[in-house]
Amino acid sequence: MVAVGYMDPGNWATDLAGGAQFGYTLLSMVLISNIMAILLQHLAVKLGVVAQRDLAQACRDHFSAPVSFCLWVLCEIAIAACDLAEVIGSAIALNLLFGIPLVWGVCITALDVLMILFLQTKGWRYLEALVAGLVLLIGLCFGYEMIVSRPDLPELLRGLMPSTQIVANPAMLYISIGILGATVMPHNLYLHSAIVQTRNYPRDDAGKSLAIRYATADSTIALLFAFFINAAILILAASTFHKSGHQDVAGIQDAYQLLTPVLGASLASTVFAVALLASGQNSTLTGTLAGQVVMEGFLNIRLRPWLRRLITRAIAIVPAVVIIGYFGEGKATQLLVASQVVLSMQLGFAVWPLMRFTGARAKMGPFVNPLWIQILGWSITAVLILLNLKLLLDSFLPAPVLDRVYDYLGLPSPAH
Repeated sequence: MVAVGYMDPGNWATDLAGGAQFGYTLLSMVLISNIMAILLQHLAVKLGVVAQRDLAQACRDHFSAPVSFCLWVLCEIAIAACDLAEVIGSAIALNLLFGIPLVWGVCITALDVLMILFLQTKGWRYLEALVAGLVLLIGLCFGYEMIVSRPDLPELLRGLMPSTQIVANPAMLYISIGILGATVMPHNLYLHSAIVQTRNYPRDDAGKSLAIRYATADSTIALLFAFFINAAILILAASTFHKSGHQDVAGIQDAYQLLTPVLGASLASTVFAVALLASGQNSTLTGTLAGQVVMEGFLNIRLRPWLRRLITRAIAIVPAVVIIGYFGEGKATQLLVASQVVLSMQLGFAVWPLMRFTGARAKMGPFVNPLWIQILGWSITAVLILLNLKLLLDSFLPAPVLDRVYDYLGLPSPAH
């Protein structure tokens, strides 16, 4: 359930752009971001199992009421931004498959609340089974795409190795930051630290150690599968669009239109859209559950599931309908990218307290982070925060101001 946050429609845009423009070079960035995610999800597991508190509850215990309230607001913004990406991704898929206008597709996505409410009455296992089934469907779709696109294996393997070219090329660096900055989902850390407590294990040190080991193995395997999905999107774009001279693919709709004529496989575009629809529906399940965990943890308020779901979905649907209805369907991809920028702003506010709590002996006892995890974890935290700050500056500062800032720092400017 946690892994689906790493393969939501918001990741598709950066992976497609990276593969289409630069071939297999940015595969290393997909791999690095996945390694970061594996460590952070391991820390979320440790906090939930050892402290018996999810990340939101731990923040409420540790910080003052005003600080906790601010963290809750920021997390709700992140969940709404993530939900917006899932709404738009599902609407684009419905448009591609059935010709449904995007505005109506956005409205139709509100109906998934009925499916979620039904499954919640059945228990966690039914939700997990649905999520696993949709993940498998996405994997099969991209397995088919990999077969028909016939990627260059030697170039693919070279792409997994980091290159200095990524830093030297401003455009490549910019997309790399997008891949890194938008991959780790802050609400996933809250959700994972909560749902791991639903497992049945002895609440002594031996039982906790075993639970951490199995839960970490579980999430690591799932995240490796998420890596395959994200890498497959980039590989598909590299082997299909980059090789054929279509480096200017601007969005998901462009990729859909080009897949069949370029590959010569009649099912290529349809399978691509089916995977997108499954991705959007899958991610919306975990977003809803994370919203419940966050509200209960920070505010100790428990809303009825249908009310919580409607509030979250309304926050995502209203701006999507207004923007697409007013500016036209051509703004859907820009809205998708904007949701990822908003999401990236919240990441540091989740990772920072997670590192503090799992590094505190008072909370973790013998399970406190060892020195090597402390060094690695804080390094990842610093990198993610700095990259997200850079992404925000690049997104919002005017080009002349951006040029001056980068010239002062001696860095290449993405404004060029």
